[in-house]
Amino acid sequence: MPDDPSSWATGRLLSTAARLMEHAWDAHLAGWDLNHAGFAVLWQLEAGPLAQRDLAVRHQVQDQTMSRIVERLERSGYVRRERAAADRRRVLVHLTDAGRAARDASGDPALAERMVTDAVPAGEVPELRRHLVAIVERMAADRWGAAEPAGAAPSTDPGAPEPQA
Repeated sequence: MPDDPSSWATGRLLSTAARLMEHAWDAHLAGWDLNHAGFAVLWQLEAGPLAQRDLAVRHQVQDQTMSRIVERLERSGYVRRERAAADRRRVLVHLTDAGRAARDASGDPALAERMVTDAVPAGEVPELRRHLVAIVERMAADRWGAAEPAGAAPSTDPGAPEPQA
């Protein structure tokens, strides 16, 4: 039966699971005019402004993709952009008070964790996380090269479960 997920290739299962998680998280974030991509950018900016290019590298997306994410956040009043004084070619992205407030209000770590533990027994989550980290690190290195490992910019996103030892 082609529609039976137990018969799907592992890659298809992983891709579908990731897409469904994104949809569920995006539905939650929509109350703040956010999506998963914009939410992650708001967390990256907590430590201070970053160049739009650096955000793209940290999020492992193309510059044009990050530009669209930042434009949406800017329209919502969550970030502001300005040219760097030292290098006018660089665009710095700053978190606004409204962006910090929306991020904090929408970032329920318990909700994010429940999205996983409702489907996977809590005792199995650490093993699942180890496998997912391995997949991300390997595939990111294959795509982006070893110069910027996937773990180079640790997330302060409260929606991301704590790393397991």
